[in-house]
Amino acid sequence: MDKSELAKIEGFLRRTFANASIRVVARPRKTDSAEVFVGEEFLGVIFVDDEEGDRSFNFQMAILSEDLQD
Repeated sequence: MDKSELAKIEGFLRRTFANASIRVVARPRKTDSAEVFVGEEFLGVIFVDDEEGDRSFNFQMAILSEDLQD
């Protein structure tokens, strides 16, 4: 993913979740994915799906049971 694509995805996530602190950051040595943060908190990974010429992006986020503790 190039910088332009990362910026578009970041803008989409910020608008969708109404949160200007969302950041999409390129992963070192990886071109098929990027990391998503809210502030400094890691949220998940976005993967490129470029199958049959239809480019899309999949967001994968794990929620740990410890994250659900009050």
